[in-house]
Amino acid sequence: MKLFEKTLKSETKFEGKIITVKHDDVELENGSTAKREIVCHNGGVCAAVLTENDEILLVRQFRYPYKEVLLELPAGKLEKGEDPFEAVMREQEEETGTTGKNYVFLGDLYPTPGYCGEIIRIWACRVDSTCSQNLDEDEFLEVERIPLKKAVQMVLNNEIPDSKTQVGILKAAFLAESGKL
Repeated sequence: MKLFEKTLKSETKFEGKIITVKHDDVELENGSTAKREIVCHNGGVCAAVLTENDEILLVRQFRYPYKEVLLELPAGKLEKGEDPFEAVMREQEEETGTTGKNYVFLGDLYPTPGYCGEIIRIWACRVDSTCSQNLDEDEFLEVERIPLKKAVQMVLNNEIPDSKTQVGILKAAFLAESGKL
């Protein structure tokens, strides 16, 4: 059982629209027990969308938990059982008013592995065409085009605190510089 924890008991404490909170009893590798609090989330997707001029499309929106406006990659929640690639294309179109081409999967991001099971799946692509934005009724955001090199500098200067956005920008920049995107 090295580096493994066995669930002995799991109790749901809260079930909401976006998350479920559980309180589990676990057996550790040395046979002792501990308690774990887990936030269950269906996961999410995001896209590093690049224009033909190597600008990245970011969205500026208010994030309630922090009470501040953040600059982020276009992203969204997965519905239970939803295909992540279909979701990322949907979110890109809804939030940026663009469709993509030449999608490259950049990997999975575990934003808070100490207590949350959320996995964010990240893609990069080039803009293929433009269309109308189709935001959710409770969603308000502004799309910004930022030169990719400037976005990298913003990440390195701690001007973009969102983890999925940092990872997506840096990986997309590496692929763009190496001619793979």
